[in-house]
Amino acid sequence: MDFTYDDEQVALRDAVRGLVGKAYGDYERRRQVVKEDPGFDEKQWSRLAEMGILGLPFSEEDGGVGAGPVEIGIVCQELGRTIAPEPFLASVVLAGGLVAAAGTPEQRAEVLGALAAGDSVLAFAHDEPGRRWGAAAESVTAAQDGGSWTLTGVKEPVLHGARADVLVVSAALPGGGTGAFLVAGDAEGLSRAGYPTYDGGRAARVALDQTPAVPLGAPGLDLSGSIATVLDITRIMAANQSLGAMQTLLGATTDYLKSRKQFGVTLNHFQALTFRAADMYTSLELTHSLVDWATMVISAGTPEEVAAAAARVSLQVSRGGRHVGQEAIQLHGGIAMTAEYHVGMYVAHLTALDHLFGDGDHQVRKLSATVADYDLLDPLDR
Repeated sequence: MDFTYDDEQVALRDAVRGLVGKAYGDYERRRQVVKEDPGFDEKQWSRLAEMGILGLPFSEEDGGVGAGPVEIGIVCQELGRTIAPEPFLASVVLAGGLVAAAGTPEQRAEVLGALAAGDSVLAFAHDEPGRRWGAAAESVTAAQDGGSWTLTGVKEPVLHGARADVLVVSAALPGGGTGAFLVAGDAEGLSRAGYPTYDGGRAARVALDQTPAVPLGAPGLDLSGSIATVLDITRIMAANQSLGAMQTLLGATTDYLKSRKQFGVTLNHFQALTFRAADMYTSLELTHSLVDWATMVISAGTPEEVAAAAARVSLQVSRGGRHVGQEAIQLHGGIAMTAEYHVGMYVAHLTALDHLFGDGDHQVRKLSATVADYDLLDPLDR
């Protein structure tokens, strides 16, 4: 595999880095933005649309650009470097990805066209109280009366669910399986209670009471397979975003070691501290390699191969991100624990990403369940 970016990919990286760096290069700017609802800058959302970023994953017929996973990963890394609060991962990659995978041509053109233009925010309402990280829905049920469908139940947490103009809601179908439905933000019987998450993001509790909904794709079709694959792709893109945050943490830590003085010399003169920074670099580079590999698997892999890649990269990001984050806090000393300093918020964001779509322990359980599928290897019989 060739991990080198071509000229167009480098140009995309530099353009996105310039845009989000100008907006959130100053950490205080991000702090002020996430204090107020909806938790991100609507003008910055429009700027991303004008640059074509919000339509990047979608086909030209659907109002997008038709870029590949490597380009989407580049955007996620750059958003992660500044922990930009705009809901690219939740709205474009996750909710938009499911519409692109399962929607009819008319639904894709209408919903994704508005999303790509920056006129709409999507949210995927899938997790349910007491259940998480699976592809099936249970407590939210769909009912059919003639040609009309209604949904009843509770979804929580729903990322940016209070702000979303359109909700993509998963629900248990009357005939079995899990379907997906489009629900307008002002639909009858829909109530939303938004709240901030501990990393400055936004989530919501979404309650549906016989709420009118439009089936995504063919009515009554089990979409659990499509939901599982889109969730796996989102896990890989979340890993890209985590990688960007880890890169910033390592850079901030090495800069601090080169500038902070103790006993008349800067901290990088103490060998034990430089060894710890070197260990952070090792964790980062191991993560970087796996993130690049998993991102390229999306293009050519089967759904099973994408699922395996998502589990492996999520496990590495969970372990590597925790190591880099904890070391960054300790090497910065008490300053990293203050709300005014960015290191603590970066670590909080890494932790949030780790738990959004399946943490490290969850990935270990998934991978260990497939160990019997591999041939035994005796290292002494060589």
